[in-house]
Amino acid sequence: MRRNDRAISIEEARSLLESAEYGVLSMTCPEGVPHGIPLNFALAGDSIYFHCAPEGRKVEILSANTRVSFCVVGSTQVLPEKFGTMYESAIATGSVEELSAEEKRQGLVLLVRKYSPDYVKEGLEYIGKLIAKTKVFRIRLESITGKART
Repeated sequence: MRRNDRAISIEEARSLLESAEYGVLSMTCPEGVPHGIPLNFALAGDSIYFHCAPEGRKVEILSANTRVSFCVVGSTQVLPEKFGTMYESAIATGSVEELSAEEKRQGLVLLVRKYSPDYVKEGLEYIGKLIAKTKVFRIRLESITGKART
């Protein structure tokens, strides 16, 4: 990190990862081309969980290279008079693995609890109907950094 004076603690970066509405998953295609995609996610312990369709570009890329970066941006405010921006962000790196059986269900439950906390019962029913039609992945976090300008 070039601007160490803007570094935030790992705890602050984790808090930002927990509260962010979405993040951007960055991967490297087999051809060496970078590919980023915004997605919903849930953080639990030292892992980030996300889901997707059973097939597609993301699944193809992750099957070829499990190393990823995941970025979230919190509050921002443009400061036109200072030619700058107030911001907070966190970046995590790690390896992705596809989940199966009970771990897959647990990942989906984490997503329901985060995004639909008032509809957990309905969410569990929804999971039961569609669990076979989705893939669930976990990023095992190896590093988390964050920075902010306040």
